[in-house]
Amino acid sequence: MNTITKDFFAKYASRETFEKIIDFSDVVSMWKHSLENFGSNVAIVDNGVEYTYTQLEQDMAIFRTVLKKYGLKKGDRVGILIRNSYDFVKAYLASVTYGLCVAILPTHLNEMAVFGCSSAFSLKAIITTDELFGSTKMVSAQNPTINIILVSENSAESTDFVETDGKDACVIMFTGGTTGRSKGVKLCHEAVMQGTINGCYGYEDVFEQRYLLVLPLSHVFGLIRNLMTSLYTGSSLYICRNNKDMFKDIAVFKPTFLVAVPALAEMALSLSKQFGKNMLGSDLKYIICGAAAVAPYLVEEYKKIGISLFPGYGLTETANLVSGNVENFKKPSSVGVPYPNQELKIVNGELWLKGKNLMDGYVDARDNETAYEDGWFKTGDLVKFDEDGFLYIVGRIKEVIILPNGENISPAEVESHFNELDFVQDSQVFEDVDDSGRHFLSLEIVPRTTVVANIEEMDKNAFMMRQLEKTNLLLPSFQQVSKIVIRDKDFERTPSMKIKRYKKC
Repeated sequence: MNTITKDFFAKYASRETFEKIIDFSDVVSMWKHSLENFGSNVAIVDNGVEYTYTQLEQDMAIFRTVLKKYGLKKGDRVGILIRNSYDFVKAYLASVTYGLCVAILPTHLNEMAVFGCSSAFSLKAIITTDELFGSTKMVSAQNPTINIILVSENSAESTDFVETDGKDACVIMFTGGTTGRSKGVKLCHEAVMQGTINGCYGYEDVFEQRYLLVLPLSHVFGLIRNLMTSLYTGSSLYICRNNKDMFKDIAVFKPTFLVAVPALAEMALSLSKQFGKNMLGSDLKYIICGAAAVAPYLVEEYKKIGISLFPGYGLTETANLVSGNVENFKKPSSVGVPYPNQELKIVNGELWLKGKNLMDGYVDARDNETAYEDGWFKTGDLVKFDEDGFLYIVGRIKEVIILPNGENISPAEVESHFNELDFVQDSQVFEDVDDSGRHFLSLEIVPRTTVVANIEEMDKNAFMMRQLEKTNLLLPSFQQVSKIVIRDKDFERTPSMKIKRYKKC
């Protein structure tokens, strides 16, 4: 069993910063604190328009009146179907501070999926925009008791906050797993706030910073670590509406913090090397990287250009953050140390959790039957701790390959050895079968083009293959791969940029 207290993180921050990290049990209490301390600060920048914390609250107060007009009351569930924008922030915070539970609907959902969610989540209303209004037509046709509210609706009156408790329902989010069907995760105010505050630990200064938002707010990493921690710390959040414009936005806004998935960090690094300048700007201090495995190469290469990249680990079910790597340069392969107010233990290699950041269960009660045991949430992740208490992800139980000889193979564990080669950007180990029906392990890699360009050998593929085969021979015989393929294009990926695993043979 592993527990770490808040005081552990004091040495990684200035005294002034650490003393500002205050626990709040609910989003309303946090928001009141941010208004009082940062009211005149710019909270959101969207489409070139700046909105202060005070202006955001004024717009929220008007929209709370709109919600009241539709007869909504504390504890009701509403859906939000809005792209990343100021409108999303206004609708989300107005709803939560009015005591509603918000189901965040990914904007790629079609009419039938939106209707299915409205029924499965027992929604009383869906808040959307003119652009996405068409996606709610089936809801209106099949269940007209569900109100469709346009986020542009206005009122001449303002409505104040509703008092909330830490145990009150706050948000429902979709899981973003690479396997199995999506599930609705119920997070209470206490869980959302613990995840939000966890995002403050491990930095010299985290208050009144500049964040860029490129992740979807329908993903827990974007909502909690990007939006909520930004608002908690009195920081400014610049909304990048089109990822193709990301580097233009960076040049204008000059962020100090970037929350990113590894594929995005990899792309920015590659372009920086290609054009000979830091594409992320001279003001960027930190990259918080997660939602997929982070290559140690990224930590080491960003250090060379003066940026600290911090790997972390979390789940939708844990309000995003379980651990963060505060010793990223010393232990670049680790996902860090566990954050406060949670308990961790390993059972047969699997990480089990309890704590304030844990969900209240899945919306469909049937999904909870296998998710818990003796009050512990079973993550499905295979992990290990080192002697200093730092956590490492070894793989996923669902991805374990059982070979005909009875050996259990974690693909992620085998991949980690090949990923240490600087020319390997991504890799996938999977169970393969030949024409005779023999089962064996295969490896495919996506090479890192900026590194390959500097390989002096005439036959670059032959050089890479030799290094891969050398690494392969260092593995235990049961983990060695029998076939290696160097790909000329990326793997297929999920919306959260995780590699889609090949189906088992």
